[in-house]
Amino acid sequence: MGKNKKNKWDIIIIGAGAAGMMAAVTAAREGKKVLILEQMDKLGKKIYATGNGKCNYTNANMSASCFNGDKAFISSVLERFTVEDCLTFFTEIGIYPKNRNGYFYPYSEQASSVVEAFQLELDRLDVQIQLGTRVTKINSDNYGIELYCETNEKQTMTYLASRIIIAVGLLAAPKLGSNGSLFSAIKDLGHRFHPILPALCGFYCKGIPFKSVAGIRAQGKVTAVIDGQVFAEDTGELQFVDYGISGIPVFQISSHLSKGLYKKGHVVIHMQLLPELTKDQLFIELQKRQTLFSNQPMQVFLNGLLQQKLSEMLLGMAGIDKMMPVNKLSDKQINRLIKLIQCIELTVEKYRDYEFAQVCTGGIPVTDIHTNTLESKAAKGIYFAGELLDVDGICGGYNLHFAWATGFIAGSSAAEE
Repeated sequence: MGKNKKNKWDIIIIGAGAAGMMAAVTAAREGKKVLILEQMDKLGKKIYATGNGKCNYTNANMSASCFNGDKAFISSVLERFTVEDCLTFFTEIGIYPKNRNGYFYPYSEQASSVVEAFQLELDRLDVQIQLGTRVTKINSDNYGIELYCETNEKQTMTYLASRIIIAVGLLAAPKLGSNGSLFSAIKDLGHRFHPILPALCGFYCKGIPFKSVAGIRAQGKVTAVIDGQVFAEDTGELQFVDYGISGIPVFQISSHLSKGLYKKGHVVIHMQLLPELTKDQLFIELQKRQTLFSNQPMQVFLNGLLQQKLSEMLLGMAGIDKMMPVNKLSDKQINRLIKLIQCIELTVEKYRDYEFAQVCTGGIPVTDIHTNTLESKAAKGIYFAGELLDVDGICGGYNLHFAWATGFIAGSSAAEE
């Protein structure tokens, strides 16, 4: 074991992800002596994976309706750090924005550019960074906050701070650093956690022969129905996989699905293919095809509407022989096809593991922290930021914006105290 060392800092930040780095920059700009402790071997590891490696870091359509959680709290956070504030901040550190229909990326379209920009700004502000260092215990008293740490080399270190900001994330993508190692220390401070569940992830389902359509992408609408009640819906490109269903629309309703599964509710997805067509429009289109493909086999009936394997799956589910001549198709069979195209009920059995989730739902209840400062109500001088709080957003730069915003608020609040 190494020799103990004690260092005094104005502010120590635990976690060098999006929220932690933003908090560090914000506090250091106020002239504070800042240290970042990070258990991984480099900064911002999860940022590299965002936006398919391109880092969609904010969105022009930023509102509380794009998040799950306490709407009043979320609105307060978004008012303190707006989209304009976000764009200004990133421009100041060298990230020129590329606007794609309201989705903002670095112009380089490289997530690594964002991490490097933070690294350069942290260096400029003389923020100290200790990588490969895991906090094992937090002790708070009238003299300050003491952090007990262990390095990757099994050295023990002790740091003392006037205030700390905890921005360690939850359990999504644990290989990138969010592995829950600090949860017990946070609970020892007097904090509780709402159930932590994967979100922005795919789901294991039954209801169609998924293996026969695995790998297919198709435009569709998905609706989360839990115990008979509609909770959320979204439209876009669905991805069929051998275990069930994925894709952005599924991600957008995932928080509700995961919570429904946790509560052991009856969780289903109503999947609509060809969502652009109403029932009447679809009926007219299929009638037209009866004439167009009159002497052809049914396997070509939906050609140009749906991918071949999807078409054959629907015919099979409707009990229609794919080799049957189209002119033998009855109105009853057409209506059966229409019903399937408009709504296939998928029973949701479980969510994918944390390893495959982009974020988590759940975390520290926002009622346990001061809204204006993000300081703990249970432990003075301790602030929280980022995914650790029980707020999660849909895809589109919302979770990153929330991380920047809470990092900014926590950093500025800790610096003012």
